[in-house]
Amino acid sequence: MSRAPKKKLPTRPVREWSLSPAATLGSAVRAKGILLEVRAHLPFAERKLVDVESGMLVLSVPEDDLDDHLTTADTVTRKLQGIEELPVIPREVEDILTIKQAERHRWLKDGRLQSAGTRTVKLRGRARKITFHVFDPRHIEDVLDRGLPEIWREEDALAAAENRRRGAQKAALKKAGKLDRKSSQAADNKSGKEASPTLKGWDDFDLDGLLR
Repeated sequence: MSRAPKKKLPTRPVREWSLSPAATLGSAVRAKGILLEVRAHLPFAERKLVDVESGMLVLSVPEDDLDDHLTTADTVTRKLQGIEELPVIPREVEDILTIKQAERHRWLKDGRLQSAGTRTVKLRGRARKITFHVFDPRHIEDVLDRGLPEIWREEDALAAAENRRRGAQKAALKKAGKLDRKSSQAADNKSGKEASPTLKGWDDFDLDGLLR
């Protein structure tokens, strides 16, 4: 039996902060990442008071809460200063550039996507840590503005086609080499048989006693 959704209590907005396109790079995933970054610097009890709505961070409190939470608002304002330079994490890169994980890995490996370093985080509720590459937002913005993902996909398709052609050519040459070796062996066997032909009438010759 499914549980009924928890009823959301009425709230009132206290403060709003607009997130610039330079900060979000047009990505809802990036906006969510900025929210999580800001929340990480707030007291645990205050974190859920700040949320992202339509490209804005909003501080909302229950209607019966008369406190304006000015300390929380000041912290959010301070953390949003220079937020445009917050490194871009992998899932944000994939959403901003509309690319697949495999493409991100491939383009990072060959240098087309340029790493700005690595970050290590601990997974929630687990002892295990993971390390991943992060990216300069201005580099990702440049890749997006120049439409490089589509160009890189075309380059990859051409390279894959060339690799298939070379592979087929190599396989054909290998097969031809095997056929040449088989033909050579067959010719050698035939030559050996011709070098020692069967002598007709040999048994009769032996029966006449001429070999004794």
